[in-house]
Amino acid sequence: MSNEWSSRVLITDRAADLLGRLVARHGPVMFHQSGGCCDGSAPMCYPDGDFIVGDRDVLLGVITTARGEPGAPVWISGSQYALWKHTQLILDAVPGRGSGFSLEAPEGERFLTRSRVISPEVEESLPPIITGGQVEEGAELPEPIGPVEISGELGEVCRIVRA
Repeated sequence: MSNEWSSRVLITDRAADLLGRLVARHGPVMFHQSGGCCDGSAPMCYPDGDFIVGDRDVLLGVITTARGEPGAPVWISGSQYALWKHTQLILDAVPGRGSGFSLEAPEGERFLTRSRVISPEVEESLPPIITGGQVEEGAELPEPIGPVEISGELGEVCRIVRA
């Protein structure tokens, strides 16, 4: 997959570099995007298998490091997917400290989810969603997608507004 609209999740070059460092240190990893405030809405990076994926969690796709290895599945809670199903999520990395539970916490960078709306035409061409229950029953994971150059403006999924 090389088309930037061929997946519900993408990864930027900077995030793919960070992912590569984490994989070199910890082995295979996975992401889970939950809902909530502050760190609860940040994409969390775990050693593969350390987070138990629920039957109704949705697999957005599989991303790779900058070198193209290995694939890291990106999951989202089913209830959060219902709210974000018309957006493409882009994993990026920015300076700062991640959550204490996410592997990048001591790295001086943190993962950040950005988003953009998927047009109805693009949405029709995307692969069908796969749930945790379907993977448990043997459904195949989609082909991994590496970092792509992203055109257009990106938004952040969770903006913190202070009064």
